[in-house]
Amino acid sequence: MIYLDNAATTRVCPEAVKAAIAVMAEGFGNPSSRYAHGVAAAERLQADRAAVAAAVGCLPEELFFTSCGTEGDNWAIRAAVEYGKRKGRHIITTAIEHSAVLEPIRALASQGYEVTYLRPDRWGHISPQELATALRPDTVLVSMMLVNNELGTILPVKEAAAAIRASGCPALLHTDAVQAFLKVPFTPNDLGVDLLTISGHKVRAPKGIGALYIRKGLRLKPMLLGGGQENGMRPGTEPTAQIAALAAACQVWMDHRERYAFGIQRAKKHFLDVFSAALPQGVVVSPGDAPHICAVSLPGYPSEMLVRELSDRGICVSSGSACHRGKPSHVFAATGRPKGELLGVLRVSFSPESTPEEGEALVKALVEICSARVAAR
Repeated sequence: MIYLDNAATTRVCPEAVKAAIAVMAEGFGNPSSRYAHGVAAAERLQADRAAVAAAVGCLPEELFFTSCGTEGDNWAIRAAVEYGKRKGRHIITTAIEHSAVLEPIRALASQGYEVTYLRPDRWGHISPQELATALRPDTVLVSMMLVNNELGTILPVKEAAAAIRASGCPALLHTDAVQAFLKVPFTPNDLGVDLLTISGHKVRAPKGIGALYIRKGLRLKPMLLGGGQENGMRPGTEPTAQIAALAAACQVWMDHRERYAFGIQRAKKHFLDVFSAALPQGVVVSPGDAPHICAVSLPGYPSEMLVRELSDRGICVSSGSACHRGKPSHVFAATGRPKGELLGVLRVSFSPESTPEEGEALVKALVEICSARVAAR
């Protein structure tokens, strides 16, 4: 199998598997229990939190574990508008956010919040100037992802933070950094964000674990009510095996960060070069600013057909976010590209395990599919 859909999910690395099994088999105590086995679990949890926080670039006490990126996004958005409810009811986001951001914001719009959606250019970039112009005295939340999950473009989050400060508006700044985490260098402080979301299964940890950064000193309401876990902010017994696996995956990535970045970027560039040379009718919809994601199109060849035929050849790519489940992507549509291009879009995304040869195999398969279709006409 050739797997080139790493923006959807990644293969769990051996170190993460080993860490999870060790906690499940031996260190299975409840961190809230006061006997020795529970205390040992709490100490392991503290160490794992510190490891993930170091990878994020924040203090351990600023990091709260969640079940996934979607939970983190929902929590951040709802807590932010609750925090600013006496200051305004205006929200700014982009038209190319993940559904985990767009859907809770749509729900807030139905409750009377006014939403401004910033639209991208044809390459998927958002204008910092348009963001600055959209800010108002009653803006209470700006939510802008750091790396788009379908185009691979980097959005101007740092510039958004500067614009918010310059405007004097009370907005909190949230960024969905699920696709940026460990792929694009950042720290929450450098970005100037108040809230930041990550997800483990995008960085070779298991599904079911993520985290939300909440800037120190920002006192938000918890999304759930219950026990005192996560400093009372995210109650529920901590999933210590998943957390251990996330910490291990982060540590491996940090240990090999330069090599991983070079390998991922090399594999993507080679694919784009070979694609453009072998398929002159193809279109590079987005080369991607981030090292691991790009989008290409074969106008006249429906993407869902291409995905199926590639799958039959043992090659895994997608027609967009895995969360769309076959529906047309709002992200690609927002770029305003011609309909023919949009119908044939494929997202190709790479991991540290990806090789240039896998990209070549994908292009060869696409050439075969196109040739077969031409011959059948």
